[in-house]
Order: sequence, then C-alpha cells, then structure tokens
Amino acid sequence: MRRIAVIGLVVLGSTAASAQQEMSPNGLWRNPSGNVEVRIEDCGPKVCGRVASASDRAKADAARGGHPNLIGMDLFEDFTREGPNTFRGRVFVPDINRRFSGKLTVQDANTIRVRGCLTRNTGCRSQTWTRVG
Repeated sequence: MRRIAVIGLVVLGSTAASAQQEMSPNGLWRNPSGNVEVRIEDCGPKVCGRVASASDRAKADAARGGHPNLIGMDLFEDFTREGPNTFRGRVFVPDINRRFSGKLTVQDANTIRVRGCLTRNTGCRSQTWTRVG
C-alpha cells in the first residue's frame, strides 16, 4: 500500500511540474481587431514585440498619434519573465503616443493576454491576441 502511495505522489508531482512548464510568447500574433500583427521575439535577455504588418486604418491611427511609420515599431517593450507564463514590461500605444506598464500572459499555445495599466492596477485594459504563425 505504501508503494502505491509513493507512486501516486511521483505521478502527481510530475503532473504539477508539467502544468508549470514555461511557455514562450515568441511568434507572430494578431490583435483582436485583426488590424495589427506583432512578432514577439527575444531582445537580448528580454522579450519585445515589433509590428510586422498593419492595416491602412491602423497606420493612419498611429500617424495621427505622431508615428507615421508603424511597421517595425516596438509595441511590447522590455518584457521580462515573471513566472512560467507571465512577463512584465511596457506596452506602447502609438495612437495616443503613450507607454503603459504591461503584463503579458501566455494562456495556451495560440493565445496571449496583454494588459496595460496607467499605474499599478488602475486604468487597465486587456486584449487577447491570437497566434498567426
């Protein structure tokens, strides 16, 4: 009986360890509106997200915010791993020319949740992005 309990604990332990397996946000992601795609990749020891493609409307919105060259801009800046699937950094919103403290959570292989806040946990907005490639 004791042997079965030990085997059960080993199985439970390995299941819990795999549930906490680190997931990478690296890849190409599309915003909920479908008008911006961002390539997330390692930038030295941190993670960055640079605009890979954008609709004409998104480009025009960014230009009104003072950024006529949306393609190639970093929207996710200086993100560092905080947990197995969580990163913290800054989110840049070119339409309004502002940076916000940000949190990126890899929800599964095809979904990330990006949250930006004015300060600490106030004035927050979240978006769910979908993997494109």
